[in-house]
Amino acid sequence: MEIRQINDEYSVTAQIALEDLEEIKALGFKSVVCNRPDDEDPGQPSFAAIAARAAELGLETAHVPISGPPPAEAVLAMVDVLEELPKPMLSYCRSGNRSTIIYQQTLNKR
Repeated sequence: MEIRQINDEYSVTAQIALEDLEEIKALGFKSVVCNRPDDEDPGQPSFAAIAARAAELGLETAHVPISGPPPAEAVLAMVDVLEELPKPMLSYCRSGNRSTIIYQQTLNKR
């Protein structure tokens, strides 16, 4: 897992595995956001599986799936997530790129 810190409250990474959640918790993250649609790639863990394991560890989660450039409704959903979930927050997608882009697009909406 290669985590890229955007600022003190928000970091991004590529697809996580269920076993990564313990490390994510140990690193001090309070919430995890998935920006991937389920079944985007074969073998990808479902958001439900990630959310269930995260809940067991006391991490909050949100699912704001996007494919390609984020549509306006996804950006607004991400604004809500950023306002409501505890920080620091780790957001992931296939590579971390979409999670970075959607965050950047929220900056003028908050």
